[in-house]
Amino acid sequence: MTMEPCRKISFSPPDITELEINEVAEALRSGWITTGPRTKELEKKIAQWIGTEKCVCLNSQTACAEMALHVLGISAGDEVITSAYTYTASASVIQHVGAKIVMVDTQQDSYEMDYDALEAAISEKTKAVIPVDLAGIPCDYDRIFDIVERKKHLFKPSNDIQKALGRVAVMADTAHGFGAQWHGKMVGSVADFSSFSFHAVKNLTTAEGGALTWKTIPGISNEDIYKKLQLLSLHGQSKDALAKTKLGAWEYDIVGTYYKCNMTDVAAAIGLKQFERYPAMLAKRRQIIEAYDKALRPLGVETLEHYNENWESSGHLYLTRIPGISLEERNDIIIKMAEQGVACNVHYKPLPMHTAYKNLGFDIRNYPNAYARFANEITLPLHTSLTDDEVAYVIEKYVAILKEYIK
Repeated sequence: MTMEPCRKISFSPPDITELEINEVAEALRSGWITTGPRTKELEKKIAQWIGTEKCVCLNSQTACAEMALHVLGISAGDEVITSAYTYTASASVIQHVGAKIVMVDTQQDSYEMDYDALEAAISEKTKAVIPVDLAGIPCDYDRIFDIVERKKHLFKPSNDIQKALGRVAVMADTAHGFGAQWHGKMVGSVADFSSFSFHAVKNLTTAEGGALTWKTIPGISNEDIYKKLQLLSLHGQSKDALAKTKLGAWEYDIVGTYYKCNMTDVAAAIGLKQFERYPAMLAKRRQIIEAYDKALRPLGVETLEHYNENWESSGHLYLTRIPGISLEERNDIIIKMAEQGVACNVHYKPLPMHTAYKNLGFDIRNYPNAYARFANEITLPLHTSLTDDEVAYVIEKYVAILKEYIK
């Protein structure tokens, strides 16, 4: 009797082909490897695809979100609301600019923030809300905009862009959402500001990187916002390196003691070729999600709805919840899957469970719904390097293991 060899299925490796490798080589040969023509081209392509006038590419989604907070003039004395069920970058950027993190629980039996709690949390100090497009599924933008409009009488603007908005800014964490749609509109053109991630584990990668898009704000120049973001992300320097290459154009000014978080052309080279492949990559993710759903939903496994008449997900993560299991049993299942060569994960350990947020005074006991979502959640591999045979193998092993636990 021969034993079936154990597979080795990674959780989320980057999907890199010779197209990306050749483009990076061309960037290296060009002599221009920092922010330059490829970065500018990627910005234009993303803005055109998303449906915004401008886009800025930086070195991470975190940088994008933090620079947006600076553009909005949010700082000490202000409050920004976000969800307890997310990765740290949704909240840490608030701390970075000196504002107060206001954290709300999720809805019962949902990964989305409790919108009633969001509404109750808005005060005269609130300047922004950071909702999260978890797993690539758009949050309820209609509900969020309805809330900030209803509470606009409390809003106290402190700069011109805040006055132009006239309400709390919706600053979505769209790290997972590149390519998602909400009522036929591309995510990135719905919130006031949207910050995408191109980290190595994301659907589209630049190794490290991110993009910031924003809606046109009446009375505010998009070009002015773009220029402000260039200054914020490059030391407050009045000319970038590309502009300084013009004959005799060496001189520059430093207009603020700002930050350094620009995207390089080497990174943008990866992104440009990933972008060419992206429609097929999104389709592959949908195919895998549909295969998982078909196998797991009949067992009573709770999965997310990635595609319906209201939204289309980017298919970034495949979250499952197993009815009736304990946290310890959840961890056992992940170990058993690893023994079969399948790497699984958990998304997410709520922020109040982490030391940094405990030290800021957050207590997971105040976020029971978020904890309940976390305690029996398991995320399966979902990436475009998976073969049909590997998807079938993941399903086979997961179903076999779950039969020991599902009552």
